[in-house]
Amino acid sequence: QLQLVESGGGLVQAGGSLRLSCAASGSSVNVYAMGWYRQAPGKQRELVAAISSDGITSYANSMMGRFTISRDNAKNTVYLQMNNLKPEDKAVYYCAGFRGGLGYWGQGTQVTVSS
Repeated sequence: QLQLVESGGGLVQAGGSLRLSCAASGSSVNVYAMGWYRQAPGKQRELVAAISSDGITSYANSMMGRFTISRDNAKNTVYLQMNNLKPEDKAVYYCAGFRGGLGYWGQGTQVTVSS
């Protein structure tokens, strides 16, 4: 079973950067489809970025060019580099892994962007 722990969230000014980390245990992230999701207050959870087990990445349109998802198999960790952050990026960011019809979620990390 995959366990996920996110870190790296915090308060940043608009235009700044943060790198979120998702440390995995119990299984290897490189056999899962991994994704970063976010949920803002009063809104539905939405996909931010994903990386397949083959290393293919995809992004939500509003994040493309600003966010980068990556995976370090040696550290069993998935990252989300976020640049040029905007106030509307404020949300709880969750890491998730999917395989064989099952999904595993972390507890989330808060990102706040001040204008």
